[in-house]
Amino acid sequence: MPNTVRYRRGWTADLFSTLPNFCTPPKMAPGMAVKGSESGTARVIGSGLSGVAELVIFHPVDTIAKRLMSNKSAFTLANANAIIFRDHANASVGRKFLSLFPGLGYAAGYKVSQRIYKFGGQPYFNDLIRGTPALRDAFVNTFGERNGKNMMHATAGSLTGIGEVVLLPLDALKIKRQVNPEAFKGRGVLQIFLQEGSTLYRGWGWTVARNAPGSFALFGGSAFTKDYVLGIKDYSKATWWQNFIASTAGAVASITVAAPLDTIKTRIQNANFETKVHGAVVFRDLIKNEGPTALFKGLTPKIMVVGPKLIFSFTLAQTLIPLVGKYV
Repeated sequence: MPNTVRYRRGWTADLFSTLPNFCTPPKMAPGMAVKGSESGTARVIGSGLSGVAELVIFHPVDTIAKRLMSNKSAFTLANANAIIFRDHANASVGRKFLSLFPGLGYAAGYKVSQRIYKFGGQPYFNDLIRGTPALRDAFVNTFGERNGKNMMHATAGSLTGIGEVVLLPLDALKIKRQVNPEAFKGRGVLQIFLQEGSTLYRGWGWTVARNAPGSFALFGGSAFTKDYVLGIKDYSKATWWQNFIASTAGAVASITVAAPLDTIKTRIQNANFETKVHGAVVFRDLIKNEGPTALFKGLTPKIMVVGPKLIFSFTLAQTLIPLVGKYV
């Protein structure tokens, strides 16, 4: 009996001594750890601050870009003033400038929410992919360890972009205030939501089709630049300047990839509420009347005026999130 007891005690001790190692997640390559250095609170605060700063500085720029994309006539220096400032084309400089802030309330709700979701949500999806062994191994086995890491960042961005469709009503209201204020006819926000309902999700399919590759290119281009161009292994340790370079590459790639679908989405959304416009009809008429190159209408001005906005907020978010993470 004593021998039996000693054997059982030894077996029990050996078993429990193996449990800590058994329960410990498998080690990952450097830069592949599941838990990031920033908390969820840091991601929300950092990305939210970037959205507020972007709104204050770039809302007039966004208004100009939307009006250029909605313009169906040829853009020339002669009609530029009327296209951009519309009813205030002959007003004073001050009135012209203030006319570029229509729908600021909608823009604030949309932009801050969007930046929190986009820049704060992408790390969540990235952690989710890396924390799921089957998904992580699939990326590593398919693309290799280094490229797999970048592809996970890009795919997380794409998933974030698809989910962004929930914010479409705020985006639609913002665009309508910028390019078609007559559609409101004095109605308030709550009244519009109650009366229009699902109409505010008009163009959701085109929005998903635009956001998926656009966000893939944004986060994938940034990750690729940090890894292959700047040689950064831990992306959260990037300096402001390195984040700026990576954000520039990602933003240009994103805007270019999403340009055709963005043009269609904008034309669908800026129609009157009572007008049902299908994306296929918009696409057909655009190709028929303006030619295939119209899909990239305003791409250069858009990169010049929208690019800095995205670069600014993306750089700021990537810099602020790790910084805020040191305190919360």
